[in-house]
Amino acid sequence: MGIVNIEDDLHEQLRRASKASCRSINAQAAFWIRIGMLGELNPQLSFQQLMARELREAGVDAAFAAG
Repeated sequence: MGIVNIEDDLHEQLRRASKASCRSINAQAAFWIRIGMLGELNPQLSFQQLMARELREAGVDAAFAAG
């Protein structure tokens, strides 16, 4: 693990997003990094498609969420 230096404005946005997402600041940063990396590696997929794939691979039951 290491330290990442980011601009103060980005850190403030990260702090705000972490509150809205009920994540720690570190967890929010890791989420954004992971999604950004997945987006670069899979440019043909939308954010929703990336999330659906990640949830499916984690074993989340989409039928349960649909109600």
